[in-house]
Amino acid sequence: MSQVRRQATLRPRPSWGWQDAAACRGEDLVLFFGPDGERQPEREIRERKAKEICSQCPVRTDCLDYAISRPEKYGTWGGLNEDERASERRRRMRRANAA
Repeated sequence: MSQVRRQATLRPRPSWGWQDAAACRGEDLVLFFGPDGERQPEREIRERKAKEICSQCPVRTDCLDYAISRPEKYGTWGGLNEDERASERRRRMRRANAA
């Protein structure tokens, strides 16, 4: 593969500066990603707690944009879980295609 083509297919390096101001900084990662074998009732409680933190976060939009652009497959990012981010990604793609 030529150098030019390889560069064109690489995603830009993410800017991580927004994470310094994240409300979740210092929180237990299990709150946002969940343990293996987690049952649905526990997942709902955990996600609700994670989303509470996200709702007060000053960089929530940056976090969500990052997760959607990568795309991050797991965890709570920007206040949305995996399924919610997939829906948001589709919504953004439809909007971009309509423009």
